[in-house]
Amino acid sequence: MQAALTHGPSARSFHDLPDESATQPDWSLLDDPAEWPEFGRLLDGDEARGRWESQVVVEGMHCAACALSVEEAVGRVPGVERVEVNAASHRARIVWSSTAVKPSRWFAASAAAGYALVPAGDVSARGRRSRETRLALWRWLVAGFCMMQVMMYAYPAYIAQPGDMSPDAAQLLRWASWVLTLPVMLFSCGPFFRSAWRDLRARRIGMDLPVSLGIAIAFIVSTAATFDAEGPLGHEVYFDSLTMFVFFLLTGRWLETRLRDRTAGALEALMNRLPDSVERLGKGGLFTRVSVRRLAVGDVIRVLPGEAFPADGVVIAGDTTADEALLTGESRPVPRPCGDRVLAGSHNIASAVRVRIESIGQGTRFAQIVALMESASMQKPRLAQLADRAARPFLFAVLAAAALAAALWWHIDSGKALMVAVSVLIVTCPCALSLATPAAMLASAGSLARHGVMVNNLQALETLATVDTVVFDKTGTLTRDVPRLERVYCRKGLRPGDAVELAAALAAQSLHPASRALVNAWNGQFRSSPSWELVEGKELAGEGIAGLLRRKGDAGGEVRVVRLGASAFCGVPPLQSSAAQVHLADEEGWIASFVLAEDLRDDAASAVTALEEQGLSVQLLSGDRDAAAREVAQRAGIRDARGDCLPEEKLRTMRRWQAEGHRVVMVGDGLNDGPVIAQANASFAFGHAVPLTQARADFIVMGGELGAIVRTLSQAKRTSRVVRQNLWWAAGYNALCVPLALLGWLPPWLAGLGMAASSLFVVLNASRLARQPGA
Repeated sequence: MQAALTHGPSARSFHDLPDESATQPDWSLLDDPAEWPEFGRLLDGDEARGRWESQVVVEGMHCAACALSVEEAVGRVPGVERVEVNAASHRARIVWSSTAVKPSRWFAASAAAGYALVPAGDVSARGRRSRETRLALWRWLVAGFCMMQVMMYAYPAYIAQPGDMSPDAAQLLRWASWVLTLPVMLFSCGPFFRSAWRDLRARRIGMDLPVSLGIAIAFIVSTAATFDAEGPLGHEVYFDSLTMFVFFLLTGRWLETRLRDRTAGALEALMNRLPDSVERLGKGGLFTRVSVRRLAVGDVIRVLPGEAFPADGVVIAGDTTADEALLTGESRPVPRPCGDRVLAGSHNIASAVRVRIESIGQGTRFAQIVALMESASMQKPRLAQLADRAARPFLFAVLAAAALAAALWWHIDSGKALMVAVSVLIVTCPCALSLATPAAMLASAGSLARHGVMVNNLQALETLATVDTVVFDKTGTLTRDVPRLERVYCRKGLRPGDAVELAAALAAQSLHPASRALVNAWNGQFRSSPSWELVEGKELAGEGIAGLLRRKGDAGGEVRVVRLGASAFCGVPPLQSSAAQVHLADEEGWIASFVLAEDLRDDAASAVTALEEQGLSVQLLSGDRDAAAREVAQRAGIRDARGDCLPEEKLRTMRRWQAEGHRVVMVGDGLNDGPVIAQANASFAFGHAVPLTQARADFIVMGGELGAIVRTLSQAKRTSRVVRQNLWWAAGYNALCVPLALLGWLPPWLAGLGMAASSLFVVLNASRLARQPGA
C-alpha cells in the first residue's frame, strides 16, 4: 500500500507529539483526500467520493477486550462500514465511505475510547514505539529495584522468632516497605491503572481491570495495616507480594512485546525497505536528491550500491545484481544487466545503475506484496474470533469468582479473604487464552513471508493443516512460467514468421503462458512490434482468444477475424503429437499450428515425492491435451492426471472430491484456474499468476519454487500443533491455578508469576514458528 512508501524524514507526519501529555493531534489534517492513499487504498468510486480501506496502528492495546473496544468505538461512527482489529499485531483495518465520514471522525472516536490511532507507515510511529519501549523498561527496572529492597525489609519478619524483634523495629520495616512501594504504585503500575480507569469511564471491562483491582486491594490492605498495626488488618502486610507481582507482570509484558515484534515483524521489515530519497536526473543532465514521493513514471534515477530501488523500472545504463529475497523468495543475488526490470524494495548490490521508472506507488509489485501482508496481519483465525467473543464474558466471570471467594473466606479470616480475592483476580486474567492463536498465526505468516510465501488468508493456515489432496495445474505450475516455441506448421504459401507475427499480435494482451511464448518468440527473433494491431479481442478461459486484426497505419483497411487457442476452439484437427500445441485460424480455416516445449521445473519431482511422504494424494488437472498432461505428470512422478479439462470440468471434479470427504488444496496460475482456486479448501498461486488468480488464492509463492509449497504445508501443520499446545496450556493453567487460588493456597505474588509465565509461554512457543518454515 502507499502508506508503506512514506516512512522517512521526507514523509509527512501529523502525529509527531513530544510525549503522552501533549495536546490532541489535529485529526483534520487527515481529511484531505490527498492524504488518504498514504495509509489506505481506494476500493471503488473516485478518490473524493468512494469507499476506502485504511490501515492504522492502534496504541495502548493489551488484549482481546481492547480490540473489541476499538471495534465498537470506531464501528459506531456513521459511514464506517467495517472494522477489524487484531490484538496480536496491534493493527486495524477500517472500511469507510468518504461521502459519509472523514478519517478525523473515526480517529477521534477511537481516541475518545482511550486508544490512539496512527496511520500505518507514519514517520513518528516507530519513534513513539521506541519511546514507549524505553519507558516500559524503566517501569520494569523501578519495579525490580523496589521489589528487591522490599523483600530485604520483609525477610526479618519471616525468620524472626517471637521476641526476636521489637514492635518498633517491625513497624519501621513496614514503613520502609511502604515508602519503597510508592514508586511502584505511582510509576510502574501507571499503564494498568490508566487502562482500567479508561475502561470504567467507558462502562466496559478490560483485562487490566482485574489486575488493577488486585493491585489496589493489596496496597490498600497493606497500607491500612502499616498505619494501624493494632487494627483488624494489622497483620495483613503484603508489600513484598505486591511488588513481586508487579515485577513479574511487567517482565511478562515486556518480553511478550519484544517477542511479538520479532516474530510478527516481517511486515514492518518489508515496509521499511524503501529509501527515503533518491538521485533523479534533472535538467542539464545533473542528478539531484529528491524525496521518493516526488518520483513520477518516466523519471530516470541513479541507484547506488547498497541502496534499495524505490520503484519498479528498467535498467537503462549499467549492469548490477539485486537482492530480491523478500520479494521473490530467491535467496541468492540475481543478475540485473542493462535492459532488465528491477523491483521496488530490492537492493542494488554490485554497481551504480540508471533506471527508468515504470511503476510507482500502488502499481509496484512491492506495494502489492505489502498490501497482502497487511491484509494477512489483520485477519482473525476462527479460534481467535472465538477467544475474542469469550473475553468479556470471561472477565465478568473473573470478577464474580473473586467476589465469591472473598465472601466465602470473610467469616473465616477477613484479611485473608481480601488477598484470596486478589489472587483470583490475578491468576484468572485470560491474556494467554487471547494470545494463543493469533501469536502462532502471525509468527508463522511472518516466517513464510521472509521466505517468499505471502499469506493472503490467515484462516487458511488452519485449513491447510487438514488437507489430504494436492491438485496441480500443469502449464506455468509444474512446468516453467513460459514454454518455448519449438516448431511451426502453417498452410501453404504462408511463411512461419508471418504466422508467428499474426499470433503474437493477437496474444499481446494475454497473460496465458502459451500467449507469452508466442510473443517472446516474435520479440526474440525480430525485436520489433508486429505490423498487425488488435482492434478488438476477447479471451475465453481455457479455450483461447478471438479477435479482429488490422494492419497498422491502415485505419480504413480490411479487418481480419482470427482465433488462437485449442483445436476445438479454432475448429481445426489437433496435431498427432503429445506435445503442447496452439492453433491459429481465420474465416478461411486453419492458418498454423505451434508446438510448444514445456520444461518441467527442476524441483517438481522432489516436491511431489515430499508431498506423498507427508501422506498427501497428488493429482494433476490440466486444460491441455490429455496426452501432454499425462506425459508431464509421469515426468513429475504424479500417478493420477487428467487433461482436456475445461474450467467447468475442473470445478465439478473439485466439488466431487470435496463431496467424498476430501480436503483439497489447489496450485495454479492461470485465468482458468480462478474458479477452482476459489472452490478449493486452500489454494496457492505463483507470483507471476494473473491478478484474478492471485486475488482468490490463499497463499502466493513469490518465486518459482515448488518446494515452497511443501514447506508451507509442513509449516501449517506445525502451526496447528503449536496452537493446540497453547490452548491446552492456557486451559490447563486456569484449571489448576483457579482452585488453588480459591482455596487460599496461591499467594498474590505466585499468582502474578503464574499469569506472566502463562502468557510468556504462549508467545515463546509461538516464536518457534518464526524459524525456517517446515524446519
